[in-house]
Amino acid sequence: MANISELDLQNLRHLIGGYDTTHCKMQAYAQQATDPQIKQFFEKGAKSAMENKQQLMKFLN
Repeated sequence: MANISELDLQNLRHLIGGYDTTHCKMQAYAQQATDPQIKQFFEKGAKSAMENKQQLMKFLN
């Protein structure tokens, strides 16, 4: 892997933190939802946010 700049590292940290926050919030919303379609919507959003976070984390290895 090529070296990444400090700015790129800060941007990655910001994006990863944002996806982590989104994942947590979407999970919480899904747990509180009573409508099955709404619950599924938030569960898919939480899954997507976690997948995006994991993809970005690969840049740090």
